[in-house]
Amino acid sequence: MAILLSGGVAIAAPPDIPPPEIAAPAWVLMDHHSGQVLAQRNGDKPLAPASLTKLMTAYVLLEKLKAGKLRLDDAVTISPQAVKARGARLFLRPGTTARAEELLQGMIVVSANDAAVALAEHVAKNEASFVMEMNLAARALGLSRTSFVNVTGHDEPGQASTAHDLARLTSALIRDFPEYYEWFAQKEFTHLDITQHNHNALLWRDLHVDGVKTGQTRAGGYCLSASADRDGMRLIVTVLGARDDGARVSAGQKLLEHGFHHFETRLLYAADVPALRVRLWMGDQSTLPLGVRQNLYLTLPRGWHEKLHARLVVRQEPAAPVQQGQVMGTLTLELDRLPYAEYPLVALQEIETGNILQRTIDRVQLWLQ
Repeated sequence: MAILLSGGVAIAAPPDIPPPEIAAPAWVLMDHHSGQVLAQRNGDKPLAPASLTKLMTAYVLLEKLKAGKLRLDDAVTISPQAVKARGARLFLRPGTTARAEELLQGMIVVSANDAAVALAEHVAKNEASFVMEMNLAARALGLSRTSFVNVTGHDEPGQASTAHDLARLTSALIRDFPEYYEWFAQKEFTHLDITQHNHNALLWRDLHVDGVKTGQTRAGGYCLSASADRDGMRLIVTVLGARDDGARVSAGQKLLEHGFHHFETRLLYAADVPALRVRLWMGDQSTLPLGVRQNLYLTLPRGWHEKLHARLVVRQEPAAPVQQGQVMGTLTLELDRLPYAEYPLVALQEIETGNILQRTIDRVQLWLQ
């Protein structure tokens, strides 16, 4: 199949695969590795995110763990403000302390609002300062339609996100903090001898689902961001505004099954692995490895990868010096013999200018050509 752009240029377009009927006003099905949206409805419409807000609360806290600004064994003092947080909680007591690791797990597994506020106060002195960091992180991740005014997800004016932004945030959590992602798969958590269960019913229904978070408020309805991995293909589904828990679970299940059944993701080129080597002139080395800066994954309808062809074009007679990461050409993907996508080919190592003998030999060879 093909579509025409302005000027009459034809580009490849795989066939549209109709998604299942989903009883929710906004949702997105996205591949984690390629970042491609496979199906969506109102994916970029800002809505109340409910407790999916805590995906960003967790992201900022895990960043602080990685940077050494928070430690899992930190003793966090519980303030009266934290105890007053409405909704799901760990039943923390004012004036007591709790380990940061316990509060993190409680916030992630049972969506404990008191734990979220206590952690925010611990690392940023107050919730408002922590919210500023959440919004900065959203900008850094390119979540342009997302804004936060609290760490818990309670309905407030200005607290908004989209299904697409939250799917991308989920993907960032999985990518940037794999060592902590297993917390999102925990089915229960016990604190102060009180055991509470994860509200993500998909953890029980589908063995491939290993996270991530649910939410529910009056304005946000029933929300879900879930991820599943089958044979190395990881999908993320985000559902906003479902009418009840059954509707959000059904939506998540249907969309994941749709994605795994109809699509396939493959790693075409690995980051920093040469896709080709080219002759380099005037350098202290005569060959230059070229490749891609990041792993290049592509998601296509099943059977369409066999119609894919790669064409690598390098500028004529590249010469030293060359900086690592310098764009040296293009990698064009053609699908069913039509242009489909284009990526920069970059130098995978730095090569300095050769000595006078090497340069003289190269000049002679170029002259003979």
